[in-house]
Amino acid sequence: MRLISLLILFFTGSLQLTAQRICGTHEYNVRNNQNIPVQYQDAPGSHHRDTVANEIITIPVVVHVLYHTTAQNISTSQILSQLKVLNEDFRRMNADAANTPDAFKSVAADAKIMFCLAQINPAGRPASGIIRKFTTKEYFSVDDAMKFSAAGGDDAWDNKKYLNIWVCNIQNNVLGYASNPGTQADKDGVVIQFDAFGNTGTLRPSFNKGRTATHEVAHWMGLKHIWGDNNCGDDGIGDTPQQSGYNSNCPSFPHMSSCSPDANGDMFMNFMDYTSDACMNMFTEGQKTKMRGLFALHNYRNSFLSSFACDSTLATAAPLPATDTTVLVKPIPTVQIFPNPVHSDFGFAALNGYSLEGKQFVIMNANGEVLIKKTILNVTDKVNITSLHAGIYIIQIGQGSDRVVLKLIKV
Repeated sequence: MRLISLLILFFTGSLQLTAQRICGTHEYNVRNNQNIPVQYQDAPGSHHRDTVANEIITIPVVVHVLYHTTAQNISTSQILSQLKVLNEDFRRMNADAANTPDAFKSVAADAKIMFCLAQINPAGRPASGIIRKFTTKEYFSVDDAMKFSAAGGDDAWDNKKYLNIWVCNIQNNVLGYASNPGTQADKDGVVIQFDAFGNTGTLRPSFNKGRTATHEVAHWMGLKHIWGDNNCGDDGIGDTPQQSGYNSNCPSFPHMSSCSPDANGDMFMNFMDYTSDACMNMFTEGQKTKMRGLFALHNYRNSFLSSFACDSTLATAAPLPATDTTVLVKPIPTVQIFPNPVHSDFGFAALNGYSLEGKQFVIMNANGEVLIKKTILNVTDKVNITSLHAGIYIIQIGQGSDRVVLKLIKV
C-alpha cells in the first residue's frame, strides 16, 4: 500500500509539474545580467523616426523550427495559428477578451502591435519567414545554443529588422524564454517549446491556445511578470495590481493574495501571469505604453518602424534557384525613395537598370485612396508632400509587370 501511495504521489506531482507554466525569462536574464539597463546607442549614420500616434506597429517575424523528431517539425498551419493568436492578443481582438472581469475592463488595452511572417530575408530575397532545420540535439537548455548553427541551432536574422522566434524542444518543462531589450544581437529573440506554439497541431493540454508566445513576446518588448518576480513585487506598471506571487491553472474571480490592494484581487487573467492559456485574455494600458515605448525614437526596438520585411513587393533580389542555394543572382530592377522617412520633399533613385522617366506615380493612403498623382519627367524631380498628414503611405510607380510599389513614411 505504501508503494502504491508513493507512486500516486509521484504521478500526481509529475502531472502538476507538466501543467505548471514555467517561463525561463527572469532566470535567463538575471544569469546573463540582462536585467541591468543598457544605454541604447543608434548606429552611426542611422535615420530614424518616432512613433506616430495610434499607428499599427507591424513586426516581421522569422520562425526557426529546430526538430529532432517528426513531431517537433511542426506544420505550417500550426505556425500560422500562432501568428493569428499574437495578432488577436496584441490587438485585443481575442474572442475571450469578453472574459475580462468588469473590474479590469477599463484598463484592458489594444496595444496596436501586429506581426507577420517575414517576406524578405536579410539579403533582400523573397522569403517565407519559416526556417526548418534538423538538429542532432534531443533537447536544448536555456543557454541560447538553439540560436547558433554551430551549436545545433540556427543563426539569428538581423535583430533590428526581425523578431527571431526559435521553436524547439526545451529541457526541464520550460515553455519558453525571451531576451530583454538590449541583449546582444545574435541572442536577441524568443524561444518557445514546440508543443506550446500556436493553437492547432501538436500541443500539450493547458498550453494549447498560443499564449506562451504572447507572454514571451511581451517580455521581448520589456514587460515583466505581473508579480515582479518577488513576493509582493513590482512590475513597474501602475495599472497592474500588486500580488504576492504567480497564479497557476484558472482561479475564480476575485482571487485575493496577501498584498491585494483592493477587493478585486489579482489580475490573474493578464498575459504576464502564469495561469493556463484559457485563463489569459488581456494586457493593460500601462503595459501597452511600456511596450510601445520600446519603439519610440532612440529606444531599443525603434528600428522596426523602418523594417518593411513584411512586404514581398519590396524584395531587392531574385529568389535563389532551387537547385543551388549558394548562387548569387543579379538583383532585379527596383526603385528607392530618399529620404524616407520624409518631412516635406523626397526624390526617387532608380536601381539595377529601372527607367523612371515618363512613368506615372500615385501616392495612396492605407485605404487605397489616391492623394497625389504625377508623372516623373526627370530623375532629379522632387515631390512635395507637405499637404499630407504624418503617417504611412503607399507609392505605386508604373503599371502591370513594370509596376513598383513602395512605402513612404511622412513625419
